[in-house]
Amino acid sequence: MRSGSFLLSFGRLFAVLGAAGLASAIFGPIGTDKPNPPGGTVSNTGPPLGSFFAGHNPPYPTNDWWSGYGAGTGDAVASGPFPYESSLQPAGINFGISTSRQFDGTSIKQPTQTDWTAGFSEHSGNRGDHKALSWDRQSVTVQYFTGSSTLTTYLVPGSPYLTFNYAGATPKFTSGQGLITSFGGQNIADGGSATVSGTRFQVVNSAGTYIIYSLSGSITLKATAASGGGTIVASAPFNGVLRVVKLNDPSHATLLDQHSSTYPTAVNTDYSFPDANTGVLTFTWTTTGTASDLLLLTWPHHRKTLQNPNYPATTALNYLTTKGYMYPILGNVWNLKYTLPNIDFNAPRAPDASCTTTLIQGLEYEISQLVATTPDVPGDFYGWGNKIAAKARLALIADHVGRQDLVQPVIQWLETTYSHWFDSSSAILAAYEQGWGGIINKNGATDANVDYGNGFYNDHHFHYGYFLTGAAVIAKFDNNWLNQHGSQVTYFLRDILNPSPQDPYFPVTRHRDWFAGHSWASGIANGAGSRDQESSGEAINGYYGSLLWATAAEASADFRNYARLLLATEIQATQVYWHLYPSASSTDRDNPYPEAGVRQLITMGNVEDWQSGAWLFWGDQKVEIAAIQILPVTPDKELLYDAEWAQNVVSYAADELNDTTGLYGDSWKSVIYAALSNSDPKRAATLSTTLTDWGSGNTYSNQLYFISTRPNAAGACSAAPSNPLGNFTIQAADSGQYVVADGSSNLIASSASQSSASKFNFGFAPNGGTILLQSNNQFVTADQSGNFDLQAARATASAWEIFIIRQKVGAASGVYTIQAASNHQYVTVGANGALINNGANESAGAGFRIA
Repeated sequence: MRSGSFLLSFGRLFAVLGAAGLASAIFGPIGTDKPNPPGGTVSNTGPPLGSFFAGHNPPYPTNDWWSGYGAGTGDAVASGPFPYESSLQPAGINFGISTSRQFDGTSIKQPTQTDWTAGFSEHSGNRGDHKALSWDRQSVTVQYFTGSSTLTTYLVPGSPYLTFNYAGATPKFTSGQGLITSFGGQNIADGGSATVSGTRFQVVNSAGTYIIYSLSGSITLKATAASGGGTIVASAPFNGVLRVVKLNDPSHATLLDQHSSTYPTAVNTDYSFPDANTGVLTFTWTTTGTASDLLLLTWPHHRKTLQNPNYPATTALNYLTTKGYMYPILGNVWNLKYTLPNIDFNAPRAPDASCTTTLIQGLEYEISQLVATTPDVPGDFYGWGNKIAAKARLALIADHVGRQDLVQPVIQWLETTYSHWFDSSSAILAAYEQGWGGIINKNGATDANVDYGNGFYNDHHFHYGYFLTGAAVIAKFDNNWLNQHGSQVTYFLRDILNPSPQDPYFPVTRHRDWFAGHSWASGIANGAGSRDQESSGEAINGYYGSLLWATAAEASADFRNYARLLLATEIQATQVYWHLYPSASSTDRDNPYPEAGVRQLITMGNVEDWQSGAWLFWGDQKVEIAAIQILPVTPDKELLYDAEWAQNVVSYAADELNDTTGLYGDSWKSVIYAALSNSDPKRAATLSTTLTDWGSGNTYSNQLYFISTRPNAAGACSAAPSNPLGNFTIQAADSGQYVVADGSSNLIASSASQSSASKFNFGFAPNGGTILLQSNNQFVTADQSGNFDLQAARATASAWEIFIIRQKVGAASGVYTIQAASNHQYVTVGANGALINNGANESAGAGFRIA
């Protein structure tokens, strides 16, 4: 057990979470101290809407489905409470269920629509005359008011009904979809009306049929069709509850009528850990009426994990949403059971022996390259973060293979680059944003374009998962650093993983939508409109990084379990909503995408509240769309990369994966091959030998480590080709001429004798190697243009000095092609014998003997 002031305070803090370790409870806060980051305290230029949050104090939810109620002008269309979407307008609450489902070949869409507006006649129409009364981790209670008249609505996801509680107010419903054509069984012509008294009313407009229930005795309502729309208005002020529900099919009325009198007003989200490998997520709805009669709706991810559910028939009630069909369930308590991941810093098995030698060569090379560079000065949160997390993994891999001598150089490099985060004179600083409550890039407080909207709470789990990973690796190997900087790092943890409303400075688990089952990346930029999340892989990484920090800081078992639960639920939702399976049946109850054409897309690029599709805001390549659901490649991802999906991705993107022109980046290909290795490590190892770039968020060593630690990795690297290493001459196979360096150190195949040929040292580089001319001790370089001869003219090797040497297809054994990593072109021999990297493909490349 480590000691030290930070660890002791951290341990005491988490002791309040339950000494028993596996008890059921909403955990206490990670911290309650006011954040004091180097960038100080700021306010962004998108403050919370004061009228909506009247009577409350920060922190406020920034990424919840209803955050648009309290951001910008407060009238954004909110992604809920599903099956409805809604917005708060000056005079009432707009709501509706899309009647248009479209598939355009790329996206499934259900455009938002306003079916009705609920309000009351006495309302002033002033935007400031509504506010949030309360909220929890799933629902929000909103009240409209004027004088003593009020309308209170409990906006609870999963309820098929919307509930409106009136006090001294005259109910008024306004059609948002054309004329009211029928009310209470009476047809209404344009300009006509119908007055009906009772406790149940059916109304029809262009959106279809809705039912209005009065739970507080008979009420008289007058429906008027006029001016292309219409209104339903009570005859007098009302005290009591009205419920409204969309009737998709006449047969659904039976179930809806039976359960209309029990309604939810709030949701408690809790969790328990009955054993070391199991987490149970529990939703308990506060109800008025008989709790066991509460009628709710489930999504596919709920149905895959619910324990002992009481399901009516799926034909009794259903709504098709962008997450598939919502089907009915009875009762006010749900228990959703998850298997918790047991993976933290390292893969759960050692690298296969067939890969170990090459893996260690890769570590030695990449770490030597790292320590030879000046540690990065952060230029942003995101780009810096994914790079340092990738470099941090080099230390973990070195430790796992027993090369502790390679660990400390990485840690020193990391500590130097992290030192800028704690220096108030740095250009990029973390600051505490006090309007909403959170840690942001200080430069982004006034510009939503900085760091992808970080200052407006976009993508924090993407960014901070990387930051926490790198910090956790340092802390694992340097206890003094942990004690010195742990509290600053924990501000980032509190920002995305705070489990408790008792933290006065951060909202609860900022990005997580507990009912939707996953996180939303969208913050409060642009008025917090439609919710979306592109990079499911980085969302998972946010909670993986949190788990690593908890592990390094040796927090309580409870907190580790909370991070593991978030990790397990995010992985499950990704497999349900981002991974697409052509083999799934359109009639499968838990298939979220019944259209076969959607499932043929193999992977979603972006999941939004009103559409999901194989596209990205920033790219349209198949490899990009798939890779962003895979990266970063970390040990926990073996739980994500299921065989069917990964193999389908490789087939779907085969044209781009097989392209050798450089149009499709190797960095994207690398993570796809890593995902494939979970089921086919030998094929993945062979495919990975074609790579020359792993991007800023991956490394050669990490690629090989992941492949070599798969459950069936025996012999994975035994057939993988590699460059010859040692001292050699080079002979052009067709002419028989040996390569020499001329007076300008250009390489020319012009010598008939091996004894007069130039001598070269072939050195190791990831998936390739360097070629060093021994006579001048200079590395051979290949210009990226492919217009100049190869030349031995570089004192150090970088990207243009890397070559891939492989057995030439169809040639005699020992005849090789040489491919330049600089432009992916193959080396040819010109009429004068000059070697130049301008061959468009392998067959165009010259053959060479290496001896």
